Amino acid sequence: MRIPLPRRGLRRLPGPRPVALAALPAALLALVCAAAAPGAAAPGAGPAARADVRTDAPAPRGAAFDLAPARASLERLLPRHSGQFTLVADAGAAADTFTVSGTAGAITVRGGTGATLLTGVGWYLQHVAGADIGWPGDSIGMLPAELPAVPAPVTRSALVPHRYALNDTDDGYSGPYRSFEEHQRQIDLLALHGVNEVFVQVGAEYPYYRALQDFGYTAEELRQWIPGPGHQSWWLLQNLSGFGGPVSDRLVRERAELGGRLAEQLRGLGMTPVLPGYFGTVPPEFAARNPGAVTVAQGDWAGFDRPDWLDPASPAFGKLAAAYYAAQRSVFGDSTMYRMSPLHEGGQTGNVDVKAAAGAIQRALHAAHPGALWAVLGWQDDPTAELLAGVDTSKLLILDGLSDRYNRLDRETRWGGVPYAMGSIYNFGGHTTIGANSSVWIDRFGAWRAKGGSALAGTAYIPEATGTNPAAFDLFTDLAWEPGPVDQRRWFAEFAARRYGRPDAAAAAAWEELRKGPYSTSSGLWSESQDSLFTARPSLSAAGAAYWSPKSMRYPADSVRRALDHLLRVDPALRGSSAYRFDLVDTARQALANHSRVLLPKIKAAYEAKDLARFRELTAQWAEAERKLDALIGSDPHFLLGDWLGKARSWGADEAERDRYEYDARSILSVWGRRSTSEGGFLHDYANREWSGLVSELYAGRWKLYFDSLEEALLRQAAPREIDWHAYEEEWARRTTRHPARPSGDPYELAVGIAAALPAAGSN
Repeated sequence: MRIPLPRRGLRRLPGPRPVALAALPAALLALVCAAAAPGAAAPGAGPAARADVRTDAPAPRGAAFDLAPARASLERLLPRHSGQFTLVADAGAAADTFTVSGTAGAITVRGGTGATLLTGVGWYLQHVAGADIGWPGDSIGMLPAELPAVPAPVTRSALVPHRYALNDTDDGYSGPYRSFEEHQRQIDLLALHGVNEVFVQVGAEYPYYRALQDFGYTAEELRQWIPGPGHQSWWLLQNLSGFGGPVSDRLVRERAELGGRLAEQLRGLGMTPVLPGYFGTVPPEFAARNPGAVTVAQGDWAGFDRPDWLDPASPAFGKLAAAYYAAQRSVFGDSTMYRMSPLHEGGQTGNVDVKAAAGAIQRALHAAHPGALWAVLGWQDDPTAELLAGVDTSKLLILDGLSDRYNRLDRETRWGGVPYAMGSIYNFGGHTTIGANSSVWIDRFGAWRAKGGSALAGTAYIPEATGTNPAAFDLFTDLAWEPGPVDQRRWFAEFAARRYGRPDAAAAAAWEELRKGPYSTSSGLWSESQDSLFTARPSLSAAGAAYWSPKSMRYPADSVRRALDHLLRVDPALRGSSAYRFDLVDTARQALANHSRVLLPKIKAAYEAKDLARFRELTAQWAEAERKLDALIGSDPHFLLGDWLGKARSWGADEAERDRYEYDARSILSVWGRRSTSEGGFLHDYANREWSGLVSELYAGRWKLYFDSLEEALLRQAAPREIDWHAYEEEWARRTTRHPARPSGDPYELAVGIAAALPAAGSN
């Protein structure tokens, strides 16, 4: 039987779903239509809230979209100034073109889609008004009451048709328990910054849950197989199953409803909701329960048993794929783009012909969604030549995750001219580390586009977690819209001016230091900067926290130290924005994190010299640095463990379910998985991050236990005792201790304290 979606979520739907209503069951259709009646106002958008909103110009004859979603987004982004914009649905404009014009207080933006209109608004804010709405932080509070005029009309067209966003892991690492409003904010920001294709993972378990009940599985069995939301990203990649669960029927239904609303939100803006496609993942015993089916055991992924793979060339695959897409359509509607990465990071092909399998996967997709684009991640050896040989590559887009990581890349030769998007994964696991290979982006995007026979067709904004490094987000998304080569130095100077609302010499100096340092790292081995040793599993020889992260500094540490000093001298009138607060806290945090790499070798030297007094002095400095760090990051809402845990618990219906989801949320940050994956697969601390509560309770606790063991060894003149770190971390992940979900303390005063405690630049 079909699973009815919860009334609780449907009451919040902002408007009628524009697609696939005919595919909904009759009872659900009635609920949707009743809950989403035309004219329903979004929260906060009643008559009083909209009294000053300018009436948008009538759509020209032939215009193909409704302005209301773009207008609602604009009102969320610029609540005080949205009424000064007139949005025009321009039937004569290409979908990827906008024009901005207007006089003071009366700005007109024309465009071919709602999202493109918002991109035009973003261009205006950046280049005319001198304000930033970043991810995170903004300076819109510095805008004048009357917005400035556009000196002359400006038209911009995207340089590439595909501007894709979100890694398969984003939901797991950025926030698997986020609310609709948080996801909606993300969509608004992506549209403002020129993105037109967005991966929607939330609720992706629903089509599996619904379809597989017709292939011999009970709902309870499937809820045991489906991981908790924090780990579902890797289940969809066919890497694991079950961990962090079981999930409840209610959770599956509510996440599906949330995902459906997000897909609807994207369509309303003329953006493409990129949905997960079906490529053969099945639960255990599928062949035994479905005679004639052929499955291949996929072996191990980082200590997890991978789910089995149903041979796509077998008849059972076509039937299950059809059921999957039908169940998906009933909640998410249709799309023109689907994400699939068969055999991601390994897997076993067995006797399966990969070329034939790829063709069968694409045929099943096209049977459900004729002509849909298949988006596949370019990562490690994927996609293979065998996979590419089996498909219509004109209906394939490779999202290159290695564009800025390695040198001597020739994507046309490697992939035979298949269209691809230049991508960057400059953040792994949600690490709170500043930096990106931004100069590499600039150089390669222009050169790869200009190359003879270039297959470059897009950009792919795919950090493993979003919501960090606002400068990187702004710059990467700008690439697709800037008509000439981007001058990195000029770009950062202009970013500094708009980031805090107006030009400031100290801000410019700070961002010039950050540009030259963490934002000018080179390609060759890494696309991410080093993480912090405060977050590392304790060892005197620790070189990084995550096993897969850089083991040394990727830029001169003094650049961040000097940037902190400059930021502290920014005009007091500019210090009130959320952008300044975030940047100040983040820069002070990074300066202190970099100092951990100076302090630990000194502690090691004192221990090896058996200098107990010096050892005690230095480890006290370490503990004090962790205390200062936790207080600093506790002053900004983007660095709070309590918020992360509170959201996880909010999805549980009872105490046991709340505890289960909290474990899911805690474990992804610490042990990641069971002992075999944490230790054998080296996944512990993969998602390390400097968050208030996480530093004080887990990281500082580990280091204290370790330093105490070393001090004890010095006193006893014996080898230090062994510590079972996995057991320690697992015990932490099982806790339900509460932490503040709101910031406290004065960010500026706390950053001043950090600067005073650190050596001056060049003195380490």
